Amino acid sequence: MNEVLGLHADIIVGRMGIPYRERDIAVIALIVDGTTDDIGSLTGKLGSIEGVRVRSCVAV
Repeated sequence: MNEVLGLHADIIVGRMGIPYRERDIAVIALIVDGTTDDIGSLTGKLGSIEGVRVRSCVAV
């Protein structure tokens, strides 16, 4: 996952990781600034990683 994030570092404005120990998962929130194609590329690559689920919201 860090490799994919590194490839898209130019559009990542902020990143926050939160461990959710009760459910044995970790949540990572990203703030990105890019085109819909840039964001789609990032979310697509992240979503193809086993065990990773991606949710996105776009604000203009």
